[in-house]
Amino acid sequence: MKGSTYRRCSCRDPKTGKELGTSCPKRNSRNHCTYSVRQELSPLEDGSRRSFARGGYASLKAAQADLDHVRALLGLADSDDPEGTESVSEMLSEVSRERSSLPEVEETRRRLSSGQDLIGSLTVGEWLDRWLAAKRIRKSGLNRYETDIRVHLKPRIGQRRLDRLRVSHLSEMFADIRDANTEILEHNAQRRAALDALAVVPWKGAENRARRKAMKAAIDTMPPFRRVTGPATRLRVKATLRSALNDAIGQQIITFNPAAHVEIDPVRKPKALVWTDERVAKWEQTGEKPSPVMVWTPEQTGAFLDFVAEDRLYAMWHLIAFRGLRRGEACGQPWSETNLDTHSLTVSSQLVQDGWDVEASDPKTYSGYRVIALDDDTVGVLKRHRERQDADRTEWGTAWVETGHVFTQEDGSWLHPGKVTDLFERLVAASGLPPIRLHDLRHGAATLMLAADIDIKIVSDTLGHSDTRITRDIYQSVLPHVGKSAAEATAKLVPLQRKAEREAQVRQAAEEAKKAAKAKTKRKKKAKAKKTAKKG
Repeated sequence: MKGSTYRRCSCRDPKTGKELGTSCPKRNSRNHCTYSVRQELSPLEDGSRRSFARGGYASLKAAQADLDHVRALLGLADSDDPEGTESVSEMLSEVSRERSSLPEVEETRRRLSSGQDLIGSLTVGEWLDRWLAAKRIRKSGLNRYETDIRVHLKPRIGQRRLDRLRVSHLSEMFADIRDANTEILEHNAQRRAALDALAVVPWKGAENRARRKAMKAAIDTMPPFRRVTGPATRLRVKATLRSALNDAIGQQIITFNPAAHVEIDPVRKPKALVWTDERVAKWEQTGEKPSPVMVWTPEQTGAFLDFVAEDRLYAMWHLIAFRGLRRGEACGQPWSETNLDTHSLTVSSQLVQDGWDVEASDPKTYSGYRVIALDDDTVGVLKRHRERQDADRTEWGTAWVETGHVFTQEDGSWLHPGKVTDLFERLVAASGLPPIRLHDLRHGAATLMLAADIDIKIVSDTLGHSDTRITRDIYQSVLPHVGKSAAEATAKLVPLQRKAEREAQVRQAAEEAKKAAKAKTKRKKKAKAKKTAKKG
């Protein structure tokens, strides 16, 4: 395809208004004319010609550089690739029309090879929509991604070009979220103060009623109570964006993932603490839990299981407390994967909540697929539970819903995970024990296994963790007596001179006290014998 550079004079005849062109008397003057370029492009479908044209270059060198740039772009498409040639020609035609900058050759080559549109620029919001539509994961995961995108990502960075997204843009986004949190807290405090003030205004009296009406009207104009975006949510938003941008890199749409490099406030996961006597006493006085994650001692766990021994779902509480199943895994455990003869069960499914709806799903992670060994006592509990379920099946007759699950409602239908949590909380409150969450029973099972000196790998496999580090970081809350034993064993390894001297002094004092006691006993015996001799 032909292309050329040429000089052009833009002077016009003052009478006719036409360009003078080569007849301009100043044409040969230095720096009077500018240079232009024209490059033929592939013809349109109807056969009409089209070209890239641009003028106003101050020098022939500058014009030639742009012409070479245009030719390099045209050369990206192979001669036997009419679609590629058409895409490049259409792009150059639009660039010429819009008088926009020529795109970089390597960027265009990458976009052309990955099948992307060369015209227009993909925005972050457009890519997030495309990425989410292509995801094939369970509904709860999709809903989480959709919320992150709709609430946080698209409103703040959705209009930015995907290929121009930078770390600084994301830093600004998270700073904006923090600022919004401050504003939310202020609005919540104002609304709470207004409601508290309204609560103390008497109902009786025309003046009070008018005052209450005015106060209610003012409250209605205030923003409603809202939740702040906490550190864990911000980390999740970052993870969602990072995953989406990683897929964009995989499709060669971008080459850099700024979400992998932006720094945000770290999330400090609460450590699991054991309900010691001191913590229980403080909780009874203040009603405050020392940590969101609390674990019962073995004695407290035993007391709870004794308290709920007659509960219809006792076998579920027992299984979670000793084997550490997740709530959804216990609710979705089928009898077909529970082999009481071999003392094992296989976790292969779960029930999860989507809002308040319940759906069957695969385990949380690949490591969630696992075989769990069962002790004799747990097997006995499950056998008694099965007998009770068989009796319920007979009693319900044709109304029985056959789900095949180990744990069900009275009629055999699915257990709702949310209702199971509510029931557990009511049972804990009725037992008088310090409060824990249902998931904390899982923490307790891990803690008991670690306290029993079970290998960390076995504990990790039982819980369904992909890495033993997860088990150590989250679940290794040490029971008091285990911690004391470890402290004593550690202290004995370090020889201290003053400690040895003190122990020697203690031993010497003990020996002297022992000698004194013997001497005293000897004197008493002698005195007694003397007394007896006198009487005789």
